[in-house]
Amino acid sequence: MFTGIVTDLGRVRRLNRGELVDLTIATAYDTAAIPLGASIACSGACLTVVAVAPGEFSVQASAETLGCTTIGDWHEGTLVNLEKSLRLGDELGGHLVSGHVDGIARIVERRPEAESVRFFLETPAALARFIAPKGSVALDGVSLTVNEVSPTRFGVNIIPHTLGCTNFGAAAEGQRMNLEIDMIARYVEKLLGSRAEPQQ
Repeated sequence: MFTGIVTDLGRVRRLNRGELVDLTIATAYDTAAIPLGASIACSGACLTVVAVAPGEFSVQASAETLGCTTIGDWHEGTLVNLEKSLRLGDELGGHLVSGHVDGIARIVERRPEAESVRFFLETPAALARFIAPKGSVALDGVSLTVNEVSPTRFGVNIIPHTLGCTNFGAAAEGQRMNLEIDMIARYVEKLLGSRAEPQQ
């Protein structure tokens, strides 16, 4: 479980493609304190640490993960938003984020707005109904408040601090981002859907 508050901006150092994609990510984390098997959200995807070395850790992505996330787009040098998993008692600064990516959103517009930047993203049709104004989403693992919604896209406003601490600073139009909808919205939809089903 995560909060969508990025605590390090890593970078893909090595990438090997085979039956699994092996990724080594450079980080400022104290890797000596990261146990094997730990979960780290890597641009929103919860991945398991399989190796550590000073200044870097390694994870693997399966075909299932590649099919649901943007990891297949990554290359050496790709910036990766990092967050270690929550511990009981940690501050919940963003919103509850599972690290299970629901789909991929695409940046269709990046527009300066005062000192911040407004991003508009195209939403997968199946996920659009879960996104509401003033609701929460996680984009590449960043907890964000939705500012506006249309049938095909939604907008978020990124402040200078977030631009400097995440991959949003370098994000460009056309870029794909991992999208996780609000966990509460998912369960509300499930409950309302089950109530609407006819009785057997």
